[in-house]
Amino acid sequence: MRFLLSPHRFIFFVLLAGTLATTACRQDMQDQPRYKPLSQTSFFGDERSARPTIRDTVARGQLHLDEARYTGKMDGKDVTAIPIQIFRADVVRGQDRYQIYCTPCHGRLGDGRGMIVLRGMRQPPSYLDARLVNAPIGHFFDVITNGYGAMYPYNSRVAVDDRWRIAAYIRALQLSQNALPDLQQVANSAGAKSTPGGQQ
Repeated sequence: MRFLLSPHRFIFFVLLAGTLATTACRQDMQDQPRYKPLSQTSFFGDERSARPTIRDTVARGQLHLDEARYTGKMDGKDVTAIPIQIFRADVVRGQDRYQIYCTPCHGRLGDGRGMIVLRGMRQPPSYLDARLVNAPIGHFFDVITNGYGAMYPYNSRVAVDDRWRIAAYIRALQLSQNALPDLQQVANSAGAKSTPGGQQ
């Protein structure tokens, strides 16, 4: 059986479909009331649309009371000790972050012979140079945070505590290849004092 639509019904269905289609074309999201950044408004007494921060408040995640931890400096000078506790797991994490962010330029051994150097880019200094072996630990944190020379800052890529972990791993790299002469004696004396249970 063939289904025929009368002209009146056809016009009705076309109008119904058109009405349903146009209900989805509202511009509420696009045309919502909003201010352009720093534009003028009569809504507030000072006529500024951008509201100033409330006095004595700090945005979440921005409370940086520990100057040494967040800047690597105290009174404008690089700190000489890591301001967070570092355990073996932290050094392992530092090694992991180092291999992700640092080895392309500095190489796995910290000798400044990373892949980009092999491809013709400028060579960074070796961590085994006397200048860097004797540099305070805060220097490495500061360079990771703010960049240095051709190196760009990693503060937006690497979390604060991970920067300290990387610095700790750099120290471990330096010690592994540039050990102090009495380091073996210290290790031997520590082993001699320990009991079979591992306690001292």
